[in-house]
Amino acid sequence: MSMIPALGRRRAETAAPAKKKDANYSSQWRLMYLRFKKHKLARISLIVLGLLYAVAIFARFIAPYGLESYDSKYVNAPPMMPRFVDADGNFHLRPFVYELKSERDPETMRKMFVANEDVRYPLQLFARGEEYKFLGLFPTTIHLFGVEEPGRLFLLGTDGMGRDLFSRIVLGSQISLSIPIVGVGISFVLGLFIGGVSGYFGGRLDSFIQRVIEVIRSFPTLPLWMALSAAIPPRIPVVTMYLYIVIILAFIGWTDLARVVRGKFISLKNEDYVLSAKIAGVSDAKIIVRHLVPGFISYLVVATTLAIPGMILGETAMSFLGLGIRSPATSWGVLLQEAQKIENVALYPWKLIPLGVVVTTVLTFNFLGDGMRDAADPYKK
Repeated sequence: MSMIPALGRRRAETAAPAKKKDANYSSQWRLMYLRFKKHKLARISLIVLGLLYAVAIFARFIAPYGLESYDSKYVNAPPMMPRFVDADGNFHLRPFVYELKSERDPETMRKMFVANEDVRYPLQLFARGEEYKFLGLFPTTIHLFGVEEPGRLFLLGTDGMGRDLFSRIVLGSQISLSIPIVGVGISFVLGLFIGGVSGYFGGRLDSFIQRVIEVIRSFPTLPLWMALSAAIPPRIPVVTMYLYIVIILAFIGWTDLARVVRGKFISLKNEDYVLSAKIAGVSDAKIIVRHLVPGFISYLVVATTLAIPGMILGETAMSFLGLGIRSPATSWGVLLQEAQKIENVALYPWKLIPLGVVVTTVLTFNFLGDGMRDAADPYKK
């Protein structure tokens, strides 16, 4: 009877080192994941980005109004905050908003909006509104929230045409968040292919590719945007304009990654395992795909993540200058066009809210990229 516990302890002692040994020999991706979990700011940024892209996917469902919906009676209306307590101090389980009525300031004669406390509009979940196609497939009139007609709900106020700013921010996220992903994807493929060919084969081909990269990088960004945008025909469909903007941003953004990939290939192509593969008769394509690229794939993931904020700022700047997306489509850059005049911002400060959305998105991508960079660093504990 006494031998059984001793045998159990002996088995536990022999099993413990094996478990520790497995932990020491975890894969590279496993180690990156464990280091990434320790980066709290990066994990929070990942959650925020997940929420932003979820909003972009279900934008038509979340937005109470469409892009072409406007009301001239509510031009430059202020944000409407949902309330639970009315003017008489009564508490309501269901949040509501007051009706807005316009008045004239007796001193400046400027149009202003005040709450009509005699008329309340309760907020409704899954309210009916304008018809749209859910996920682009199923026609429906159900929105996440809203109020009954003739009530109006402007959570973030309206713009100079009486359009709901919240709805336009939500709908604009579809373009402002998707263009960078598609543009970075194209830049990633171009940079990896051209940089890999340049670094692996070298010689005159390498010199020619580097001169092309230097020519592209020598152009100032803004004049290059203007020149490429001038080549786009006016009054083209929104989808075509979307593709043009992606191509313009990808055409400019691939050079940085190509330079880095070239340097990595030059440093790795003379390693012993690569020379052994060449002697064994392995083709150049297999050597690049199976031996060279996996050697720095973690860096490529980090570089791609850090390149997305630049793409977001690029699309925002182009649309802000009138070189990108145009009405009736919208993006965050288009929404910031009304903030160009300081007097407009001074009178209607809620028009700067899209700027806060852009800054938040760029910062979260930067924090996520920093966390992934630290996780991919083999010398980082």
